[in-house]
Amino acid sequence: MTDPRAISAAWSGEEALTQQVPSPTGPAVEVSGPDGSATPTAPADKPATAPKGGLARATSRGILVTIGGQWTRTLIQTASTIAMARLLAPQDFGLIAMVTVIVGIADVLRDFGLSGAIVQAKVISKELWSSLIWLSFVLGATSMLAVAACAPAVAALYGEPRLTQLVLVLSSGLLINGICMPLQGRLQRELRFGTLAQIDVVSMLVGVVAALAAAAAGWGVWSLVLLTGGGTIYRLVALIWTAWPGVGPPRVDPGIRPMVGTGAAIFGVQILNSAARNIDNVVVARYAGAAVLGLYSRAYTLLLLPLSQLNGPIARVALPVLSRLQDEHDRYRKYVRSALLVIGYFACPVFAISSGVAVPLCEVLLGPQWTEAGTIFSLLAIAGVAQAFGNVQGWLYISLGRARRQFIYYLVTRPVVIASFFVGFYLGGVNGLALLYGLVSVLLLWPGFSYAITGTAVTWSDILVPVARPLLLVPFAFLASWTAGRAGELPAAMHLVLGGLAGTAAVLIFLALPGYRTDFRHILSFVRTVKEPKK
Repeated sequence: MTDPRAISAAWSGEEALTQQVPSPTGPAVEVSGPDGSATPTAPADKPATAPKGGLARATSRGILVTIGGQWTRTLIQTASTIAMARLLAPQDFGLIAMVTVIVGIADVLRDFGLSGAIVQAKVISKELWSSLIWLSFVLGATSMLAVAACAPAVAALYGEPRLTQLVLVLSSGLLINGICMPLQGRLQRELRFGTLAQIDVVSMLVGVVAALAAAAAGWGVWSLVLLTGGGTIYRLVALIWTAWPGVGPPRVDPGIRPMVGTGAAIFGVQILNSAARNIDNVVVARYAGAAVLGLYSRAYTLLLLPLSQLNGPIARVALPVLSRLQDEHDRYRKYVRSALLVIGYFACPVFAISSGVAVPLCEVLLGPQWTEAGTIFSLLAIAGVAQAFGNVQGWLYISLGRARRQFIYYLVTRPVVIASFFVGFYLGGVNGLALLYGLVSVLLLWPGFSYAITGTAVTWSDILVPVARPLLLVPFAFLASWTAGRAGELPAAMHLVLGGLAGTAAVLIFLALPGYRTDFRHILSFVRTVKEPKK
């Protein structure tokens, strides 16, 4: 999942790492300083080598393996969401969402930009790994204690005494994240995407089994704690088993100082982004209560499902690859175009069709008591399309080492997004918030890409050409699914099927046109790269 509002991200630390992936390149053992200079360190224990079969093969296989693991996780998560929504009340989900806001922001503070700073390190020595793990552990422990101390204040903020115990328990995830972050980063540096996918799937399965058993036993909101807590504990054990580099006594390696300096700029970006991604929950909880927040959080969780299926896996692979290609301008631009093309043809039809059948979709998946979440989801889908494309901006900043520039942009734009939450809720309640959030997200795409590509080899043609045809699908797919999904007095399941088929048919008609067939062949060439890598 790519959003701190999801409590699994707040516990596992996975989001930051999928957005900011380290890149092992070059034989020299260097760490870039805050000014872009290089600081020599001790010899690396495992210098990076070119992937077998070439970078193209490693990239495509990495994406396919990660997508396979992500889709497996989603099947498990979807099944658990359907079951848990019938075993628990909306208020239970609302209580967890209230705590997630606090723990999610604290997790950004805990990371302190280190997961992004690692991307600047060409090679990391064994001594530097030891220092990173100790530093991350200390940051995790400090964050856990700080959040635990604030538990009574959090309960008072929302006027909900039950939150005190929830905050105390969930704060322990910050310490676990402090240990997991550098270990997961190490696997990503080594392009061990199969291992990461396996850990992701099994951790999700462990959490789901524990949560379903607890919910069936009547544990209520605590079953949602087990949903992520069980998987997080497994993730910790698995990462230690597969990626532990060995840790010496606590010491400060010289190479860690420039990494902390670089991380400071990324930290600023993360804290601003976290605020923009969580304050909407605070607004809804404060002015509408836990039950409405439960509806909103479930709608947003459904929004994250398609986003995480493609953007998460591609980001996990794209950042190390783009970091390797930063000096090869033509290949860098080609990769950006290909990524936008794949994202466009996935995100645009999926969000268009799912928003058209949002109400029957929520009724079928979650139950009749969640009908209002369907309307919220259909409005949030606008933001979903914007986020799918907007994530690429972050790749450009991080892979090219321009975190300070990203921080400046976020310093201007994130307050605009936050303001949209208050204005939208004032004008139209939770639905008004969702709608204005989506519209503002779309409007910010133009200045966002303009600022991100200025001074780089990437051009506006690289951005607009890949997304033009996929965007044209949106109104037709939405209208087809929305119209068919409301035909006659039929059960919700039939409305869902009819709307989905109609929206899909509209997309297939466009795919028969020459330009769309060309795009489709380009996407298929990615699969051929897996089977026939360049020598």
